[in-house]
Amino acid sequence: MSKYSFLDDYSEGCHPNILQALVDTNMSQQTAYGNDDYCRQAKDLIREHLCTDDTPIYFIAGGTLANLIIIASALRAHESVIAVSSGHIELRETGAIEATGHKIITVPPVDGKLTVEAVESALTSNSHFPHMTRPRMVYISNATETGTVYTKAELQALSAVCRSNNLLLLLDGARLASALTADINDLTLQDIAALTDIFWVGGTKVGALLGEAVVIPNPQLAIDFDFHIKQRGALLAKGRVLGLQFLELFKNDLLFELARSANESAQKLAKAATDNGFQLAATTESNQIFLILPNSLIEHLQERFEFYIWEKVDDKSSVIRLVTSWATDESQVQLFIEAMAAANEAA
Repeated sequence: MSKYSFLDDYSEGCHPNILQALVDTNMSQQTAYGNDDYCRQAKDLIREHLCTDDTPIYFIAGGTLANLIIIASALRAHESVIAVSSGHIELRETGAIEATGHKIITVPPVDGKLTVEAVESALTSNSHFPHMTRPRMVYISNATETGTVYTKAELQALSAVCRSNNLLLLLDGARLASALTADINDLTLQDIAALTDIFWVGGTKVGALLGEAVVIPNPQLAIDFDFHIKQRGALLAKGRVLGLQFLELFKNDLLFELARSANESAQKLAKAATDNGFQLAATTESNQIFLILPNSLIEHLQERFEFYIWEKVDDKSSVIRLVTSWATDESQVQLFIEAMAAANEAA
């Protein structure tokens, strides 16, 4: 029997609307390198959410590419980036940022998030110039690596401390759609554009085959950005493939509909876990669920489901991570819930 995967939110291919659009437009001749009709239309739809007509937007195939191109293009050789120690660029990108020659200054997270106090502490402890790198950028992700979501007040505070200290603010939006459709969210794309210097909207993790949309509210960072994309090998000749997918995702707000569906599945799993007496290792605010389960139950669940064992708690229990997606099978969610309930009854 094949196992059902809760490993990530990109195990499936793409939403049927995207697949159909790729088929329907397959023989249309389009200008290469992102200068096609679909890219232009997709950017226009995104700009409607930003309430602007001219914010630069670029489509890039993947998240690590987006982060390293942004950071390498924005920073000089002696400048560094501040991030939480659980940040994606620190733990999950194989040293991609360091490979561009830039140091990551890590600080402890609070509920997965970066705080103003942590930024200020990093500035104080990295100020012996010219013997230390100069902090120039702050990196956050929304949702965070533990699935938590920044509030508008939190982002405003970070934006203020960045601007008062001449720091650029980068928001990694691999799961931004999930964050923006979370029950506790009070941010919009327009807010994010006003409060950050550069951010990106993930497509890969919300129904696209591949692709992220880099949005650059700070016009200085947009200068020659296309050169950096090309130099890093990220300028696709068939850029239409990226543009067409974002056109479909932003048409009738499909992106947010899909993200909302993933969040709802996550909430069902989280509620069922707590109802059955199991603890959450982090508050479930988006589409990632972190559960503390007995190792015996984990072994039983692994017979039918795939998921990550995130970390060891003690000799008897561990934290697992479940990720729901736009395509999560609700019947499989129910089977997982039933397995937890059976374990609780047997305990």
